[in-house]
Amino acid sequence: MTDGPITIAGSKLSLTVNPRVGGTITAITHLELGLSVLGTVPWDAVDAPIGGLAPPTEAEWLTRYTGGWPLLFPNGGDACMFDGVFHGFHGEGSIAPWRAAVGEGGISLTRRFFSVPVEMRRDLVLEGDVLVIRECVLMKGPRPIEIMWGHHPTFGSDLLAGPVEISTSARRASAEAVYDPPANPLTPGAQGAWPSLAGKAGPFDLAHPAGPIAASAYVEDFDQRAWIAMRRLDDAIGVALSWDASVFACAWLWYELGGTPEAPWHGRGNVIGLEPNTTKPALGLAEASRRGGRLLRLEPGADMSTELRLHVFKPRGAVAGVDADGRASRT
Repeated sequence: MTDGPITIAGSKLSLTVNPRVGGTITAITHLELGLSVLGTVPWDAVDAPIGGLAPPTEAEWLTRYTGGWPLLFPNGGDACMFDGVFHGFHGEGSIAPWRAAVGEGGISLTRRFFSVPVEMRRDLVLEGDVLVIRECVLMKGPRPIEIMWGHHPTFGSDLLAGPVEISTSARRASAEAVYDPPANPLTPGAQGAWPSLAGKAGPFDLAHPAGPIAASAYVEDFDQRAWIAMRRLDDAIGVALSWDASVFACAWLWYELGGTPEAPWHGRGNVIGLEPNTTKPALGLAEASRRGGRLLRLEPGADMSTELRLHVFKPRGAVAGVDADGRASRT
């Protein structure tokens, strides 16, 4: 049992996790290529949970954010009061400490939540060049609850060292209606077929972003297996993320490519989030409920499991899909 940073290595990948702050995956490196895929932030994060486990603002949450891959549970987005409970920005699970154990080929993380009567286990396993994340939620409360459950993988580092292409099995996309900073190229609330959305200067191609950009969008209506991939156009490195769309019905897209001049970014951000989630909008439980967004309802005694797979690989052209093991297939 340990609560310090943990690094494990398999035959193709290395993985680093910080159990002290959200069990966040802070680094994934392809060992043969010597290239990393998760993003980092241009400030020094505090390596300690936030007291009370409920950061009231994004600014406070960002003091602990290192980039990488946090879990969003049981809230995603804005802090809010919902069903008589205060939920912090991006939820307790993203910021709280997790119990960690290292086993054969993987890391297990467990937590009993305080904001909701839920216990969760997360198993992170390396299978060659694929990271498998298996999560199990056990509802312990006496009455139903509604939650948001999602992942916040933010890619950057070597993956964003050159122009990229994003592809997905989603058929529809939409721009967030209320997030509209000066560097947002999208028309707020625009909807369309992937990858084109109405933009302020004409159609915008979500598949080929280039900075400076600060934008938020969603993709959904997945064709068969839900997946989203990003590769460097020079084919140096790529990732393909796949999941069960019956649990995570949409994915949030977050582009922060030098588009936010305010602190703590100061125009130095270089990350793209490809983020499976149960719910849109990405504005917290209360606002999602107000807008009629799909929340996940957990009944007393519910025992719910799901799996995500991340393939880290050297591409050979555009990604056309993923196979049953979560590995990218090429055109």
